[in-house]
Amino acid sequence: MTKILDYTREDAGQPPSLFPAYASTVARSPREPLVRIPQTLTETTGPADWSALMGESKADLTRQHAAAPLGQRIIVSGRVLDEAHRPVPNTVVEIWQANAAGRYIHKKDQWDAPLDPNFTGAGRVITDAEGRYRYVTVRPGAYPWRNHYNAWRPSHIHLSLLGPAFATRLVTQMYFPDDPLIPIDPIAGAVPEAYRQRMVSRFDLATTQPDWALGYLFDIVLRGPDATPMGI
Repeated sequence: MTKILDYTREDAGQPPSLFPAYASTVARSPREPLVRIPQTLTETTGPADWSALMGESKADLTRQHAAAPLGQRIIVSGRVLDEAHRPVPNTVVEIWQANAAGRYIHKKDQWDAPLDPNFTGAGRVITDAEGRYRYVTVRPGAYPWRNHYNAWRPSHIHLSLLGPAFATRLVTQMYFPDDPLIPIDPIAGAVPEAYRQRMVSRFDLATTQPDWALGYLFDIVLRGPDATPMGI
């Protein structure tokens, strides 16, 4: 039998490539020592203007169709920061998520939950000069995922960050405070417990808009001792 190696990241707060409780990592984690290939200039530089390449931001996921989607409307905002907590401007933050019933618009997602014709679950924003981003969406529902018996994923939003080039892409997940599924979720559990709270947003009354939407804050630190867990 081929031995599966357990790779450690430079930052102890990052999840390992192999985490057996998260079953798919057994199949996809590397079997051989990693080979680091220096990146070329074309891999580390990219568009000077993301807006010109990708079009205008799609920051309001509740206004992409003929009517408003079902579910609790929320506002998520925060900052993208470097290891010294300095703002990182002109960074694309892509968002994708399940709808309020916990279902994605994807042919492989066929569990018994309704699709919402007014919710696609995808958006995109670009950080401003202060590294800030903001988007409007609905709170996603939990869903079953067959990793183990009676397995359910906590409510979460996927975030993909594109810095100076496509090769610099980083991916993380944002969870919601006080969700009882987080402590028993193997994907969240792949992150060491001391660092897991970095993936949890916090409710913010100042961001909340009266009679319209609840507000949550979620800062993303790209690297360093306070880095947000990535690759999950």
